[in-house]
Amino acid sequence: MEKSERRAQILSRAKDVFARHGYHAATVEDIVASAGVARGTFYLYFEDKRAVFAELIERFLTRMHLTIQHIDTSDPRRSVASQVRGNIQRILGLFLHDRAMTKILLTDALGLDAEFDRKLRAVYDEIYNLLAESLGDGQQLGIVAAGDTRVLAWLTGGALKELLYQSVSGQSAEPDVERLTDQVFEFLRGGYLRLSDSPPAAS
Repeated sequence: MEKSERRAQILSRAKDVFARHGYHAATVEDIVASAGVARGTFYLYFEDKRAVFAELIERFLTRMHLTIQHIDTSDPRRSVASQVRGNIQRILGLFLHDRAMTKILLTDALGLDAEFDRKLRAVYDEIYNLLAESLGDGQQLGIVAAGDTRVLAWLTGGALKELLYQSVSGQSAEPDVERLTDQVFEFLRGGYLRLSDSPPAAS
């Protein structure tokens, strides 16, 4: 097996172990047993379980950033509403199709140590800043209601976190991403979004 494949295997199995036991209860022994590798092999790739956990989070956050597409209000083929809904569906799909990683992020992400907590909080702050900036741009375009964009970003993030947590906790069935997308979209449109279902008229 190639080194990259072995590393990916360890990461994949570690993700399942963390989701099943929780970060604090999981051990390197649990990970190597699940991955079917020797303890020495594990340490060829990772310093400790915290390093594995950190890489899992970094990779997932990178995927999340790549999932969000820029809203183009001048696109004559697509309404702003359909673009916003598309972003919601892609974000929900990312989290709900990787239930193990979602459970890890929402239940075990903080409390490892002070340095790691600061790093993770900085990542979350960056996400909230990007959301607040997007909401500010939306206000300039007239598609987001007036208000403190930082507060709106916190409210949005809090609602989505709870929705995702409830969707992946204690459920055996795969959540219906389409249905949840419709509900989140209507919830936001009933709040600060000011959207039309029609594409912009050609000038």
